[in-house]
Order: sequence, then structure tokens, then C-alpha cells
Amino acid sequence: QVQLVESGGGLVQPGGSLRLSCAASGSIFSIKAMGWYRQAPGKERELVAAITSGGSTNYADSVKGRFTISRDNAKNTVYLQMNSLKPEDTAVYYCNADSVGPIATMRSWGQGTQVTVSS
Repeated sequence: QVQLVESGGGLVQPGGSLRLSCAASGSIFSIKAMGWYRQAPGKERELVAAITSGGSTNYADSVKGRFTISRDNAKNTVYLQMNSLKPEDTAVYYCNADSVGPIATMRSWGQGTQVTVSS
């Protein structure tokens, strides 16, 4: 079992920056990949960025060049550095971890952290 706790959300102005953190605990050595999803009011949850245990990354087209996902293995933490924020980035951001289970891959979710981009 993997527990995820997000932090770093808040209110920022357009063009500003924010750094989200996701601390993992539990069966952390079984994690294969971690990522960030977001869900805006009235919208479906979408993948923002993901990083595998091997370090490969992928991003949604809407955030490429602005967001960067990274890991700190010593702290069991994944980060999402968000630059040049736009009002369209406003959403609840959820941390995700995919881990190896006894039968199949298990998906864990954090509680979410609100990011609001507004002037």
C-alpha cells in the first residue's frame, strides 16, 4: 500500500510559478511510476505529467515547456514545477503512483491540492 500526500498548492497570478510536492510512504519500493493529474470544475481528470522509475517523462501538450516533473528518491518525493502559469491551469492537482501488487498494478491517489491562477 502506498500513501501519497500532496502539498504546495495555492493562489498565484498569471505568469507566476508554483512547485507541488508529493511525498510517498508505505510500499514505496514497489512504485513503477508516478504522475500528476488535474481536474478542473466541469472537466474530466487529465494527465499532466508522469515519470517512470527509470526516469522517463511525458507531459500533456498543454503544459509542455512550462511544467517539469522530477523525483527525489532519497526523500521519496515527486515534484511538479509549474512555470508561466495560466488561468487555464486552475484545477485540483492529484498525485498518482502506480505500484506492483501481488496480482496486478495498483494505482494510488493523493487527496489533491488546489491550484488557482488568477489576477
